[in-house]
Amino acid sequence: MAEFKLVPLADRVVVDPIEQDEVTASGIVLPETAKEKPQRGKILAAGPGKMVEGERVAMDVKVGDIVIFDKWGGKEIKIDDKKYLIINESDILAKLAD
Repeated sequence: MAEFKLVPLADRVVVDPIEQDEVTASGIVLPETAKEKPQRGKILAAGPGKMVEGERVAMDVKVGDIVIFDKWGGKEIKIDDKKYLIINESDILAKLAD
């Protein structure tokens, strides 16, 4: 994968949201309006961490991690017709173990 062109600052990350299935287990097709907002995604870019008392605090997540994040966290952006989220590290609830 080529280097991602968007560079987040401080303790922010750029996430590629993983969309949920459009069909339920029972076979019902969900319209766009009925879908849950994605809460899982892959980190494409990560900032260097936030500054605390003049020291840089390292991030607990890195590029490539699959994370679970707060449902309403972050800011949605669109680049080349693709939607991404920029979220603060504090909005990340967990990451999937390697």
